[in-house]
Amino acid sequence: MCNGNRGEDLAFERFSLLFIYKRDRISSVSLSIFIRLLLCLCFVTIIGCTWKPRRMAHSGVHKDRGELRIHENLDELGTDLAEYIAELSEASVKERGVFAIAISGGSLIGLMGKLCEAPYNKTVDWAKWYIFWADERVVAKTHADSNYKLAKDGLLSKVPVVPSHVNSINDSVSAEEAADDYEFHVRQLVKTRTINVSDISDCPKFDLILLGMGSDGHVASLFPNHPVLDEKDEWVTFITDSPKSPPERITFTLPVINSASNVVVVVTGESKAEAVHLAIDDAGADCLSLPARLVQPTKGKLAWFLDKLAASKLDGSQFSE
Repeated sequence: MCNGNRGEDLAFERFSLLFIYKRDRISSVSLSIFIRLLLCLCFVTIIGCTWKPRRMAHSGVHKDRGELRIHENLDELGTDLAEYIAELSEASVKERGVFAIAISGGSLIGLMGKLCEAPYNKTVDWAKWYIFWADERVVAKTHADSNYKLAKDGLLSKVPVVPSHVNSINDSVSAEEAADDYEFHVRQLVKTRTINVSDISDCPKFDLILLGMGSDGHVASLFPNHPVLDEKDEWVTFITDSPKSPPERITFTLPVINSASNVVVVVTGESKAEAVHLAIDDAGADCLSLPARLVQPTKGKLAWFLDKLAASKLDGSQFSE
């Protein structure tokens, strides 16, 4: 009996030691897992404190007037605008092999500045860009009022565009001759499909037309109550009586603007809030002749890039998330 009891005691002792070993090992594994989870939590916390996501005050689609992208400040607007343009460029190059873009002047060029920075200065296929002007002042290319000079100094000289792809106006002739010359040049590039052609008219179909807007609601050099708003046949026309200096300008007509695949209107500042309201909201008969209100791509996409000040008078009930 004594030998039997001793055997049972030894077996119990071995089982007890094995249990203690397993328990300690399980505790060790649990502790290791806990430490790893704690480290992960700390890492996520650190990243969360340092990462600043791009904020947009509001983004939605107006029932009649396209996409609205309202930003907290100019820096965020510029970041979003650069990304938007880069995505359109990539899609166009992939589909057609080129990206035909028409720009205006003013503060728009400064807001495009982030395209000169990483990653866009390296990732955008600049060699495939063909640059045009939706409007231009008929002054020398070295003149302070020249949209070409503004774009060259602020953007084109900082990225590897092909110089022959930059299509500026002839600044040595009259406004009328400059408009005729520019339209002829655009027509040649439509024939070669460097610029696409509208499938519902003979108008050029630019991949993107970028416009600013004045506090009077003008876009390009299309001013309120001006006869050129009614131009239907010409692609490029001229004015010699601009209400803003300099008086002589060339400009795309509304049929060309509204034939584009994408039109973006960029507006900033409280001084333009009323014009933004009239251009976008259902504001009655007073708004119907506003040039910016007449921008309505027939088969393309319209997007508004606004800061909060410019959007401050919008009727938020008219657009959805």
